[in-house]
Amino acid sequence: MKHLMAALVLLASQTALAQHVPFELPGFPDYPPPQTKLVSDDTGEIHFASASPFDLDVILSGATATPTTGLGYLTLPQGIERPAPAMIILPGSGGIQPGREDEYAAFLNDLGIAAFVIEYYEPRGLTKDIDYMIRTSAVTEFDLITDAYAALELLSTYPGIDGARIGVVGFSYGGMASRLAMDARIHRALAPAHPGFKVHIDVYGPCFQVLGTSATNGAPLLTLRGTEDASNDLDACQSREDELRAIGVEVTAIVYPGAGHAWENEAPRTFREGAPYLQGCEWRYDEAGVPHVDGQALFNYPNSASRTQRIAARFTSGAQLQDCVKFGYIVGRDEAVRARAFEDASTFLREHL
Repeated sequence: MKHLMAALVLLASQTALAQHVPFELPGFPDYPPPQTKLVSDDTGEIHFASASPFDLDVILSGATATPTTGLGYLTLPQGIERPAPAMIILPGSGGIQPGREDEYAAFLNDLGIAAFVIEYYEPRGLTKDIDYMIRTSAVTEFDLITDAYAALELLSTYPGIDGARIGVVGFSYGGMASRLAMDARIHRALAPAHPGFKVHIDVYGPCFQVLGTSATNGAPLLTLRGTEDASNDLDACQSREDELRAIGVEVTAIVYPGAGHAWENEAPRTFREGAPYLQGCEWRYDEAGVPHVDGQALFNYPNSASRTQRIAARFTSGAQLQDCVKFGYIVGRDEAVRARAFEDASTFLREHL
């Protein structure tokens, strides 16, 4: 699946850019009021109070983010003593995919773990019929992280879930969000009264962002990647993992020889020649939470900029990334790697969750 910033670069280079820029973004759906506490028979579709900060600087500054009613799907393990541990599942940039999130939830339930799959596009008005590039440009990894922490707090109210044993796992875009969510500054800003996630799992999440994390809550991290997934720069990923190790995080990093991207998806394994990704650009965030590439701020808008202004600005910000865009990587179902990844995740979760 295409990566957000690579898609932005392509979009910014198109002559028909104006046809894609969502100057009038879709409105948020009219959901029922978000639940503030869960009761014993709550399963399936759950609405929760979240927000859409869009950028890290909004989270770190405490600026007011757009209130958002989040959406997730809760499934519980059967036949086990409660309260059970739980995992929050963050999909990739393509959204919830056949064969991945629901099957992963079933895998977790079989381990005795509750699963909460987050749908992060629809609550922000981005339905499946809207252009992929617009969808990925209008929802960021920091929106996903905000949803994850909001879900963490709500799930902790559920009588059948152990609030001290809730982790987060993400795929691709969601994997990046799961790893970045370890940052103690983000944790303090979004869920200061909660001890935080018990575990983090990053499944083939890109590694170009250098957040400058200096502290976490001490939870361990599992990363799962493939040697044939060009969307994951393995050298950059090792650097990100080593940065976490240097501040005391226990990181288990597993790389599968011959594995591509999205090995759980039902779509057949194939080489997607035109699929773009970023390589060779590092986004280094300053203390305020503003990303820089080669010493220059990637986005030029004030901290007070609205969500709509931030989204519009990103559609014309691709020039700095142009030299880092590459094309083509392997995507799709790989039964052998899928089985190994389930086994490795199971081992990690049994030990730490």
